[in-house]
Amino acid sequence: MHNTEQKINAPAALLALGQYSRLCIRGALVLVALLALQACSDGGGGDSFNPTYVEIAEAGRGTTPEIAHSEKTFEGLHFSGSGICASCHSNAETGEPVMSIQDDAGTRDVSIGTAWESSLMANSTRDPFWHAVVAAELKHFPNLKDEINDTCTRCHAPMANDLAKKEGLVLQVFDSGSIEDGDYVQGVYSMDDSDDLFNHAMDGVSCSMCHQMADDGNLGTDAGMSGGWLVETFDESSERPAYGQYTDPEVAYMLQQSDFTASYGAHISSSESCGSCHNLKTNPVDRDGQPLAEQSHFAEQMMYTEWENSIYDDAGSQPASCQSCHMPKIDQAVQLANAGSTRLRDDFAEHTMLGANTVMQSMMRDFAEELGISGDIDFDESIERNRDFIRTSADVELQNLAYDGEKIDMDVQITNRTGHKLPSGYHSRRVYLHVLVTDASGKLVYENGRMNEDGSIVGVAEDVGPARFEPHHDVITSATQVQVYQAITGDHNGKQTSSLLLASQYLKDNRLTPLGFDKANVPDDIAVAGEALEDGDFNEGTDTVTYQIATTGVAPFNVLVELRYQPLSYGVVQELFTNFAELDQVDMFRTMYDQLSHHDEVITTAIGTADE
Repeated sequence: MHNTEQKINAPAALLALGQYSRLCIRGALVLVALLALQACSDGGGGDSFNPTYVEIAEAGRGTTPEIAHSEKTFEGLHFSGSGICASCHSNAETGEPVMSIQDDAGTRDVSIGTAWESSLMANSTRDPFWHAVVAAELKHFPNLKDEINDTCTRCHAPMANDLAKKEGLVLQVFDSGSIEDGDYVQGVYSMDDSDDLFNHAMDGVSCSMCHQMADDGNLGTDAGMSGGWLVETFDESSERPAYGQYTDPEVAYMLQQSDFTASYGAHISSSESCGSCHNLKTNPVDRDGQPLAEQSHFAEQMMYTEWENSIYDDAGSQPASCQSCHMPKIDQAVQLANAGSTRLRDDFAEHTMLGANTVMQSMMRDFAEELGISGDIDFDESIERNRDFIRTSADVELQNLAYDGEKIDMDVQITNRTGHKLPSGYHSRRVYLHVLVTDASGKLVYENGRMNEDGSIVGVAEDVGPARFEPHHDVITSATQVQVYQAITGDHNGKQTSSLLLASQYLKDNRLTPLGFDKANVPDDIAVAGEALEDGDFNEGTDTVTYQIATTGVAPFNVLVELRYQPLSYGVVQELFTNFAELDQVDMFRTMYDQLSHHDEVITTAIGTADE
């Protein structure tokens, strides 16, 4: 018995398997072979395996949004647009970078506005998936219109939300009512750049929003989360702070140019400030939109609390803040602005807002005009930057790889390298294992976790139809058992749902925990749920999955294992398309989704060889 094992972090491992990429294994023979295998494991529904989503709407209408471009240089009493800040902290009129460093690729622009503008933070209000989800919740729960509009804009359109509260304005995402009936209310999406509310909304999570967030004593507590941040009110705009990381800020020039007073604020570099939106508790309701008497909240996403229970917490063995990963510090001194000072600053936190959702970034790139996004934003560079970032989020290692003449046995160990669960946040996200085995002749003899061109994964239960989901697996013996790390939500009756307001429990939460996270000793809001709770090797940031692969063919066998990330899981989006096809916002999102060039990303890859 002989085996060799190797761990790598590049999708180029596919070359080692005789060029077996996804594109060359989509043929009918592979599908027929997979369908001939046993029915997929029951994940709550109990139906036999069927490769089609059973309730999908036949076709979309092909509509697209028509969102206006906003005025980014607006100036108000409470906030100013990103264009005001970018005039000094981004590209100068010459087109030369204001802030640049030298690296292996030469001169790299690290200007604040340029780095930020392609992030999902900058485009949080233009996110078409968010539009569709909000529209669906409003349709389902018209009695909760005010609560939905307020809660959803608190973090996706924070400046508009705060402006509306301070000025007594009505803020709605979409139009409602009619002029004929006398109850028409305009939503921000039908406004244009002549409206202050529109400009504040469309600037997303912007400069003067984050840099004015006050350290009011609530950051890091329940009161400061779920959109509980505070931006104070000032009688004069010149009194407004612009909190930053440096204890000796340049005050005079910024005040002259922008009416903001540069101020030191330690909290601006703390995880607590991120937790104000990335810990989110909702108020669950029944299917009539009535609050659940027996339940005060549902922990929709709890990245800050997950971080608190990891080794990366401030008191942990390897302390690291959210910003240290998502806004990494530059190892060269940088000039922060094009005027006012030539001073160089060390340890500057780059404003890339690194994240994993390259799928949404590609959607925003391809439909920039329809979404009202400037066409000169370099999404491609940002996507590549985020792909590099994704590859740091986990490790995969092949262990005990062997072939006994009839079957291949192997253990796949995954280690989460992030400071929170993987995947994090909203429950449309999932991470899964894709396994390919070829024999000595290069013939594909086994595949597990193949993604179709529409974003569905062969063998995954929720990609077949509603009311079912793929269970957590410790041992996999069939190609129709796929290891998917995800959160599946259910209503108060235990019925599977992707609705934020109906969700009151996790039917499954086997998202990979961060290092240091003891599943037996964490708050209920971040508990592991489902079969993973009983899986002895699923804990403390790692999981081991055993594969037993019966195979024919000629040894030696080459094995490729990929850990992949998909931000828009097929089952969740199909539930939207099926149940809310009549909503324009859902159909618009579907138009963009159907034209996606990719649905997922490789996190990391391992290869090995098994021989008798």
